[in-house]
Amino acid sequence: MSGRAMDRMGVPSRLNIADPPVCPIPFPMTNALRFLLPFLLASASASFAQAPAVVVAAPPAEPALAWHRVAQWGVEGRAWPDLDRLRYFDRFPAIAEGRVTDAVWNLSRDSAGMMVRFKTDATTIWTNYTLYRERLAGANMTAIGASGIDLYARDSSGKWRWVGVSRPAGKIVRQEVIAGLAPGMREYAAYLPLYNGVDEISIGVPPAAHFEQLAPRSEKPIVFYGTSITHGASASRPGMAHPAILGRRLDLPVVNLGFSGNGRMDAAVGELLGKIDAAVYVIDCLPNMDAAMVREKCLPLVKQLRAARPNTPIVLIEDRRNTNSWILPVRDQHHTANHAALRESFAALEKEGVKGLFYLAGDDLMGADAEASTDGSHPSDLGFVRHADLFEPVLRAALGKK
Repeated sequence: MSGRAMDRMGVPSRLNIADPPVCPIPFPMTNALRFLLPFLLASASASFAQAPAVVVAAPPAEPALAWHRVAQWGVEGRAWPDLDRLRYFDRFPAIAEGRVTDAVWNLSRDSAGMMVRFKTDATTIWTNYTLYRERLAGANMTAIGASGIDLYARDSSGKWRWVGVSRPAGKIVRQEVIAGLAPGMREYAAYLPLYNGVDEISIGVPPAAHFEQLAPRSEKPIVFYGTSITHGASASRPGMAHPAILGRRLDLPVVNLGFSGNGRMDAAVGELLGKIDAAVYVIDCLPNMDAAMVREKCLPLVKQLRAARPNTPIVLIEDRRNTNSWILPVRDQHHTANHAALRESFAALEKEGVKGLFYLAGDDLMGADAEASTDGSHPSDLGFVRHADLFEPVLRAALGKK
C-alpha cells in the first residue's frame, strides 16, 4: 500500500512521516461536525483549565528529634533471648538454621509478633527503621501490614487503643508516625512488621520530651505456632493480627511463630518451642495440613512439648473453614476431615492421660456470613477480631484467668 501506513486498528491511514497531524475521528466528518468541532475543543480546553489541580501533600519536615535505639532495651515477642541470633530482630536463634526447613528459616527472619514498649509525654512520635527485604507488600498484604510500624497507647483507663502507623515507601523508613498528640505521659506499644524483617529501628521524639524505655515484661508469653494466619495474613496493620489482639486483651507478652504455608507441626520447631517457658502453647497448624498429616504429627508434637514442659497448657485449634467453602464441596470436606483428625488426636491424648489440653473448634472462627476474609482463606481485620473473640475464652480458661 504505497505511501500509506496501517494504524493500530488495521485501518489504512494517510499518515506518513511528512503528513501533518490529524484528528483520529473514526467516521466521516459531516459539515455540521466540521462547524461544531472548534467550539467543542474550545469548551473542553476551558473546562480543563478551570479544573482544580490535584495537590499531593508533602511529608512533614523533620523537627529536632532525640532518637532512641530499640535494640538497647529490647522487644517483646523475641523468644530465646539468651541464644545468639544472626540479626537482632530474627524470630529464631541462629541454632535453628539447618534444623528447621529452609522455608521456615527464611520466614523466621520476619519480625511478626515483636512489639516494643516505652513511655513518653511527646506530642510527636517518629520512627526510623531499615527493612530486611526490598519487597514491601504482597498479593494479600498491604505495605502497612507487611512492612509498617503500628503504634498503640494505653488510655486513661489502661485500655490499649490505636494511635497511628508508618507508611513505608522504601526499604529505609524515616517518618512521622503521629503528631498533635494530647499532652500527658502515657505508655506506648509499637508492633513491628508482619511480613518483613527489621535490621534496625529507633523511636524519635522532641529533645525536651520525657522518654522512658520499657524492658520486655517478665511474664511468661502466650506462644503461637501456626500458619500464614498466625503469621498475620491479611491484617491491614501489624496490631490487627489475632495474636497481637489477644496479647492486648490478656495483657501478656506474645511470641508469634506463624510461618506462611509452613505451619506443619514439625518436630524441629517443637524442639525449639519446648525451650520457651510459655504461659500456654497454641497449636494452630491445620490450615497447612491434611487429615493424614494431622494423624501422623499431632500426637508426637504434643508429647514432645509435654515432655519438655510437663505443666504448660496446650491449646489445639481446628482449621478455620474457608469463607467460600459453603459453595466448594471438596474444600468443605477437606476442613471436615481435618477437624475429625484433630478431634481423634485430642481424644487419644486424653485417653493416654495427657493433662492440660484445651480445644477450640474451627467452624465459627470466620463467622457464618462469608464476609471475614480477603481471599477466602486469610482473615481480614474482621476475621482476626472474630478469631480473637473465640480464642479469648479458651485462653482465659487455659491460663486460669477470669
